[in-house]
Amino acid sequence: MAGSETFVIVGAGMAGAKGAQALREQGFDGRIVLIGDERHRPYERPPLSKGYLMGNTDFDTAYVHEERWYADNRVDLQLGTSVRRIDRSLRQVELPDGSRLDFDKLLLATGANPRSLPVPGIEADGVLHLRRVADSDRIKQTLAEVERLVVVGAGWIGLEVTAAARAAGVAVTVVETAELPLLRVLGREVAEVFAALHRDHGVDFRFATVVTEIITADGRVRGVRLRDGTELPAEAVLVAVGVDPETSLAREAGLRVNNGIVVDASLRTADPNIVAAGDVANAFNPLLGKQIRVEHWANALNQPAVAAAAMLGRDDKYAELPYFFTDQYDLGMEYRGLAGPDDYDQVVLRGNVEGREFVAFWLRDGRVLAGMNVNIWDVGDQIERLIRSGSPVDPARLADTETPLDDLLPR
Repeated sequence: MAGSETFVIVGAGMAGAKGAQALREQGFDGRIVLIGDERHRPYERPPLSKGYLMGNTDFDTAYVHEERWYADNRVDLQLGTSVRRIDRSLRQVELPDGSRLDFDKLLLATGANPRSLPVPGIEADGVLHLRRVADSDRIKQTLAEVERLVVVGAGWIGLEVTAAARAAGVAVTVVETAELPLLRVLGREVAEVFAALHRDHGVDFRFATVVTEIITADGRVRGVRLRDGTELPAEAVLVAVGVDPETSLAREAGLRVNNGIVVDASLRTADPNIVAAGDVANAFNPLLGKQIRVEHWANALNQPAVAAAAMLGRDDKYAELPYFFTDQYDLGMEYRGLAGPDDYDQVVLRGNVEGREFVAFWLRDGRVLAGMNVNIWDVGDQIERLIRSGSPVDPARLADTETPLDDLLPR
């Protein structure tokens, strides 16, 4: 590849770092500039709400590459800075000091930002969010100092931090607008499993309600007030109500934005010189036949190789199944596929649900859309093949633990 070209990557998280790696692995010999606004070199985010937050792993294990990798691979890593503007006509990015950097191709891996709550008291000392390592450090310190925590939002981040807080001996109340945790993601049958898991560990849930105020005194959190006037005392509040893709650069540059930066199956935007990957990319998935944006580690790991290919003029397609995992208390699980609340018409449970060793399948018209293995391992490949096959299966045999999953695959 032409050594005179410059490829710029905006966003020095996992997707950005893996993009730089993929470019080198695919033969690009030109200049790579990787720009990130954090001062840490690129790292993976799952440990921030899992092992690192729990104190089970060191942060060094979260780095995508060793420090010397960037120099060894001639990646110009510019940390603690950001891109202020993209000039598509001149193919330049503008930095905060007004200087400009030419690019031949541009990868946007700008990630996402935590949502806040539009309520009084949101700026108080003791209100927490989780996205970056500094946030995780602050939460870890807070859990060592407080007795009571309110978690707003019963999604994956909220529940993982809840588990960490209970392990630290902190009393936790979770406030959630839905009737169960993870209801829109998992449906009632499996959401009940996570509700029971956390109740067994002493978590107090407040469902079908919202926080209307964070109660403060002397600028510090003292609790929250719910819609019905109930007051929940606490010394800290974690706001975990989802994230918004960081699309401001793309929008201001005139790129198409709709729940992320809209890209095709090769991760190209409408501008042939600009691609996007990771949390910010709303990509067409040819396997699923629709645009999807997935905020999980596997996308940041795997999409950049396809984005790099597009930057180098090839037409690889990103057709991976969405994948994510969680660890909460003694429950570990992996989820593959995609089954929104209106996508499936049946849930099949296989194994010991009460003992939390089972596999859940979401089906439509007898075809498996998604599968989740809970405390059962080495079945991921079979689950993926069932989904990819698109073939109908007998729900009774799917539920029967005596029937090997391999026997349900088309011959």
